[in-house]
Amino acid sequence: MIISKTPYRISFFGGGSDYPEWYKKFNGSVLSTTIDKHIYITCRHLPNFFDHKYRITWSKLETVKNIEQIQHKAVKALLKKFKIKNGLEIHYDGDLPARSGMGSSSGFVVGLSNILFNFTNKKKSKEQLSKFTRNFEQKILKETVGSQDQTATVYGGFNRINFNKKKISIKRIKNKKNLLKLNKNLVLVYSKIQRNAPEIAKKYVTSLTNEKKNSILKLIRHVEIGEKILNSGNIDDFGRLLDETWHYKKEINKNITNNKIDEMYIEAKKHGALGGKLLGAGGGGFLVFYMGENEKISFLKKNKNIVHVPFKFSDLGSEIIFKKGNI
Repeated sequence: MIISKTPYRISFFGGGSDYPEWYKKFNGSVLSTTIDKHIYITCRHLPNFFDHKYRITWSKLETVKNIEQIQHKAVKALLKKFKIKNGLEIHYDGDLPARSGMGSSSGFVVGLSNILFNFTNKKKSKEQLSKFTRNFEQKILKETVGSQDQTATVYGGFNRINFNKKKISIKRIKNKKNLLKLNKNLVLVYSKIQRNAPEIAKKYVTSLTNEKKNSILKLIRHVEIGEKILNSGNIDDFGRLLDETWHYKKEINKNITNNKIDEMYIEAKKHGALGGKLLGAGGGGFLVFYMGENEKISFLKKNKNIVHVPFKFSDLGSEIIFKKGNI
């Protein structure tokens, strides 16, 4: 049996510049962090005295006799990719809901890939695991996804991730004092709206033409500014930059928000939030707001129907937390 533990991530600036359709032409950059909320995947050999050969537990329970019968697209493709012959039981648990902008889809692929590499005694480095999972989602699953989620959840930590045609590089943010201040002033709330990120992303990616070049370059510029604030600036400016980015992204991508999301954002601003953003591809999921402690208390007290998720930044990427035996 093997158990993997893979963090969710929060992306602050530069989202959209991590799609290969963009950064293989113009380069990209994002500022993001992993948090202390995780995806847990348990995988064990399934003895042959069952009627089924594969048992997969996610939002559904699947018991099937061969890989081709598996409904979970990523599980099916990964088992075929790794040429798994023996029976398996795979169980998925997440601290946060899926399809909510926290990188859960890529986190699942990272966590299960990490397990299967260990099961087959082909343990990979972080760079190799990151590259494998990006390639798997983009070229094998043919999903419209960027490259930041796999990278962030493999490496862990608060990082600036730079993308170009030849290389993806990680630059760790090291000012612990400012990171502690930022973490203290962030509020993570759930909109209760689930959305299909690849469908939203398709509309975005098709617009990544030369005409949008200046707009995306401005979002990358926000990464540079955000990094400078974290390294040596007034941390409140980070909140104001989030607000600037929010309004700018709404102008260049109308699909990112809706009336309910806008109302939540306005409510947070009314209670003193300096800024915030909708996480992931947009349309629903989680929002993060920047506000002081007193403003946070007032906001949550007057909006008791809002699902608030306390969290802390985490330095750890995907890891194997239990291993006994092999496939």
